[in-house]
Amino acid sequence: MTDLGHRRSFGARASRTLAPLVAVLAALALLLPWPTVARAFGEAGGFDPRVLLTGSQTTAARPSAPARWSWELVQRTSAPAHLRPSTVRADDPSLTSAPFAYWSGDTAPSPLTATEIAGLRRYFALGGVLVVDDAAAGEAGEPSAFGKGARHEIARVLPDTSPIAIGPEHVIFRTFYLLRRAEGRVEGASTVDAIVRGGNAQVVFTGDDLGGALARGATGDWEFPVVPGGDAQRERAIRLAVNLAMYILCSNYKDDQVHAPFLMRRRAASGEP
Repeated sequence: MTDLGHRRSFGARASRTLAPLVAVLAALALLLPWPTVARAFGEAGGFDPRVLLTGSQTTAARPSAPARWSWELVQRTSAPAHLRPSTVRADDPSLTSAPFAYWSGDTAPSPLTATEIAGLRRYFALGGVLVVDDAAAGEAGEPSAFGKGARHEIARVLPDTSPIAIGPEHVIFRTFYLLRRAEGRVEGASTVDAIVRGGNAQVVFTGDDLGGALARGATGDWEFPVVPGGDAQRERAIRLAVNLAMYILCSNYKDDQVHAPFLMRRRAASGEP
C-alpha cells in the first residue's frame, strides 16, 4: 500500500473511532453551563464606583466623575466596569451587594445616624472598600470641612483603627501604573491615608480632589482646572484612579466569579443558603 493509502486508511479508522466521542462532547456542550466571556468582562458585576450617600446628600460632589472613572478603566485596561455607576445610601442593606463605594463631598457631612454606622460597620466587616475624596481640598491639599468631618465620622464607624500614610511602596501605587505619588485636581500630600484592616486598605482618604481631575462634561471639556501641574498632573491623577479600581478588582475577583470572595462572606454572615 502506498504512503497515501496508509494515510487514508488511518484517517478512516480515526474518524470511526472518534465519532462517538465527538457526539458525546457535543451533547455535553449543550447541557453544561459553560462560563462565557460576557460574564467575566461584561458590565454586569464589573467595577462600579458607587456613590455613597449620607445624610441629605443626593449625588457625588463631582457628579460626572464616577462615570468617567469607569470609562477610563475600560479604555485603558479592558477591565469590566459600569459606565452608569449607581448610588447607595449608607443605611441601605444593598450597600453590601458590591465591595466598593465612593464618598465625596465639598461641605461638612451630617453626623452619621446609628443605622448608617451599623450599615457601614457590616460593610467593612465583609471586606468592603471605601474611597473618601475631599472635593474641596485646598491647592496645597489642606483638608476642607468635608475632609475633616468625613474622617471624624469614619472614626465613629471604626473606633479601633486609625489612618496611616501609604505611598509608592504600597500596591495601590503599583497595581497597573507605577506611580510615585498621589495627585488629583490639586497637588497635596504625596501619600494617601488609609485604614488598613486584615492586611487590606479598607478606607482610602484622598486629599487631592481625585474626582475633580476626572470630572468631564457632556461636551467633552474637563470641568475643573488642575493645579499646579495641568494636563500632566491630570493624567497622573487618572492613573491613580485606575490603580484604585484595579486594587478593588484584584482583591475581590476570583477566576470567572465576579466579586466571589466578598459575596461569599456576605452570604455566610447573613445565613443565606
